[in-house]
Amino acid sequence: MTYVVIAYLWAAIWLYLLLGGADFGAGILELFTSKRHQSKTRKTVYKVIGPVWEANHMWLIIAIVILFVGFPEIYTTMSIHMHIPLVLMLFGIIARGTAFAFRHYDAVVDDMQFLYHKIFQYSSFITPFFLGIIAASTVSGSIDTESTDFLNAYIFSWFNWFGIAVGFFTVAICGFLAAIFIIGETDTDEDKKRFILKAKYMNIAAVIAGSLVFIISYLEGIPLINWIFGNTIGVIAILAATVSLFILWRTIDQKKTIQLRLLAGFQVTMILLAITWEHFPNLIILKNGKYLSLIENAGHEKAIESLAWALLIGSIFILPALYYLLYSFQKKEKQV
Repeated sequence: MTYVVIAYLWAAIWLYLLLGGADFGAGILELFTSKRHQSKTRKTVYKVIGPVWEANHMWLIIAIVILFVGFPEIYTTMSIHMHIPLVLMLFGIIARGTAFAFRHYDAVVDDMQFLYHKIFQYSSFITPFFLGIIAASTVSGSIDTESTDFLNAYIFSWFNWFGIAVGFFTVAICGFLAAIFIIGETDTDEDKKRFILKAKYMNIAAVIAGSLVFIISYLEGIPLINWIFGNTIGVIAILAATVSLFILWRTIDQKKTIQLRLLAGFQVTMILLAITWEHFPNLIILKNGKYLSLIENAGHEKAIESLAWALLIGSIFILPALYYLLYSFQKKEKQV
């Protein structure tokens, strides 16, 4: 049953990165849009993320619950040593959701709308940035559980160049996903070309940030290159992501919305697989050379078994409901 729980944890993180990432990316694109096009971009963004923006956080909640119930030692370590970026990330989620709701449903249209727009845009950037920092901290070996001073225990465990580079890489990936997802929702050829250009810019930004991640990991002694290219699965995953990227850019001008979204999702999936495969089942690598494993540091057998059954049974209700949510809004748009 432990592997069932681990599979759900990986799936929850994967879905949050894909769906939540595209959600955050919509705000990132809006942040880097000229004033002349912001109103149009805002309307397109709302049409795309409006139906599911709240549902996306379900995957984050599932991941947190799995860690809390099934892997309490891992959950405790992350909560203690990364509480600052976790709080900042949660603050971004709350601020973003609040601004998103108020800027569309506020009964009075006044100067506060400008503030709502800015909060939505900047929190859309902040949230994936700190999500990337948290992810980097788990594998960078910077968490020092034996530290007795504040800076080493709670600041330098996440505040380092590797984490910052991964943070920017995550932001670029989210922006790229959003641009690809939005292309199929544009009303005019001009808007389509504009979002294709945004996708290209975000793709370039992701390549630059990704290169910085590799350079900094090498300088700081983090074996990221070996994790990805030191095994067959990692090499195949990166090659598959690269090939799918070429296919995406060859077909991006065609009206193949579903294919583009699947290709973009496939690329992110392959990147996540390449990064996590080599050091699995170790979820957190500590500074003293030790690690916290999803196998060795799992919770009590009964707790894992109960959690696994809860996840399996819950899927029967959650997945059809999520599908119906998407179906309902698509049907509503067609009727309108």
